[in-house]
Amino acid sequence: MTARNVARRFTVLAAAVLAIAALAVAFSHGLVDAPPGDYATRRGDQRLADRQWADAAAWFDRALAEAPDHAGAAMGKAIALLNMGEAAAAEAAFSRLIARLEERLAAGGSGAAERWRGMLAAAHANRGIIRDRAGRSAEALADYRAALAIDAGAVSGPGISQRIVSGNAHPSSVAKRAAYLERQLALPEAERRLLVPELDARQRMHRP
Repeated sequence: MTARNVARRFTVLAAAVLAIAALAVAFSHGLVDAPPGDYATRRGDQRLADRQWADAAAWFDRALAEAPDHAGAAMGKAIALLNMGEAAAAEAAFSRLIARLEERLAAGGSGAAERWRGMLAAAHANRGIIRDRAGRSAEALADYRAALAIDAGAVSGPGISQRIVSGNAHPSSVAKRAAYLERQLALPEAERRLLVPELDARQRMHRP
């Protein structure tokens, strides 16, 4: 091997080492510079996607310990609780989140106001699903209407890719469910069919 080839190989190897080091620094800076609670919330979201509910809840708890007002972590924790069978605790968590988001929006002056509206709509929709499943149809309808009035786009339902991943080709939507409840609640009580298990099972939690 000639000296020129040795020098060339050394240059390539050195460039590769520097590139790896740069990526490592960028990654570490991303973790350090991220707002408190963001990293743990992202890990919790990953666990939600994997249906690891207890692990997700633990990560969201960690995020909330770092940032008690982290709306994304609060939303994730409520969703995890519901999937763990703790409907009452999940409803209470969504109610607290709704109150906090309403306060933020009322205060105004935030560049993240659009995101807060989307999250507030999702929280209303999710709480509505809990109340719907419990047979509290009028309360559920009130939440669905609130979600649609605040940000209909945020609760429009999953996209094609999410439908494929979840195996739910025809998910319910807040608008469809609200319209159905409105029709049923307008009927005489004896004629109402408020719970339809095969359709209700298609409802999915919303997370903007």
